[in-house]
Amino acid sequence: MNELLKRQLEQLRRRIARIESRSPAAAAASLPPELGRAVQTELGAHWEIERRWPAHHRHGSADVGALADLPPDLLAVLDEEAAGCPPEQWVFLDTETSGVSGGSGTFAFLVGTGHATPQGFVVRQFFMREHGEEPSLLHALARHLESFRVVVTYNGKAFDLPLLETRYRLARQRPPFAHLTHVDLLHSARRLWRLALESCRLMELEARILGFERQDDPGGAAVPRLYLEFLRTGNFRPLVPVFSHNAFDILSLACLTAIVPAAFRDPSRLTNPAEMAALARYFQREGRLEEALVLLDEALRRTLPEEMLWEALWQAAEMERKLGRADAAVARWSELSTIRNPYQAQALEKLAIHYERHEKNAALALEMALAAFALDPSPQLEKRIRRLKEKTATPRSARLL
Repeated sequence: MNELLKRQLEQLRRRIARIESRSPAAAAASLPPELGRAVQTELGAHWEIERRWPAHHRHGSADVGALADLPPDLLAVLDEEAAGCPPEQWVFLDTETSGVSGGSGTFAFLVGTGHATPQGFVVRQFFMREHGEEPSLLHALARHLESFRVVVTYNGKAFDLPLLETRYRLARQRPPFAHLTHVDLLHSARRLWRLALESCRLMELEARILGFERQDDPGGAAVPRLYLEFLRTGNFRPLVPVFSHNAFDILSLACLTAIVPAAFRDPSRLTNPAEMAALARYFQREGRLEEALVLLDEALRRTLPEEMLWEALWQAAEMERKLGRADAAVARWSELSTIRNPYQAQALEKLAIHYERHEKNAALALEMALAAFALDPSPQLEKRIRRLKEKTATPRSARLL
């Protein structure tokens, strides 16, 4: 073999070695044990990482050890099918995906699950180093979920579970969620905190409600780019913060699950008036007017932001009216009618209706209607004013003694 050919073969070997050294499998194989292990299944291989927080650990203000001691009926207030299911049978799930648009072209390259134990909280993460490992990942995830009866997510009904179900079907595997009651905490969290917080994103609740601040978190928007970079270079290190991001999402979700249903079960434990007003709004929609009024009255006794104050007074008046408490409703309408606010004209119109229909006092009703019309004129008010003017202009017949 001539020297030129030897040099060419040597260059080719070095090039192949460089390519192999950059492959995901080669990069993962060189990782230290604390960053996970390769798992072999009947459908191939994938990577798994396990992380544990001891029972004495505090996640912000939350007590991790208390998660295993939550009452079995806690989640029933959010979903009746979860009644009687103890916390060791709850699994918390979150995905990291190749994009946020959904559809068959989007896949979950990392699926994290977490569950509480008497010893603390355990997160297990299923990761595919290349797309060919997806069948193995999905198979292992399905086996893992067999041990649980309830799955808790954050926006999982709209994103995580539909995405995973699509990937299972494309892989010709049966989705493993049929036996699980799905509790999506996002909707209840919004009901509770939508007035108190500008955003109900999980990381926002984590910081504002749990008091936990992450360090060096890549943020959800950067996650797909980091994974694509890993596929291109085989460099695993930039993905390490993504695993932490996913793990903290799951731990925070678990800690918030201890808070949100408890507020719905026992609203008296709330201390923030904005949370009280938000939960009262939900109770009102559900027809639980007495409970809603108790919450609103407590919120009104505290310091509500001005825009919430007027809405709370208006809602309280409407609930008093529906409950047949006319005097209480009139008192709240009167309070709204005396100062400029978004509900002043409506309160004056309600007072006009009350004095005309129930008090038979056309003069006072006309005064209220005119004041309402001056603030917010409408054909309906104009018609009412004409009728009331006719009533007040018509002399009453003398009453016989």
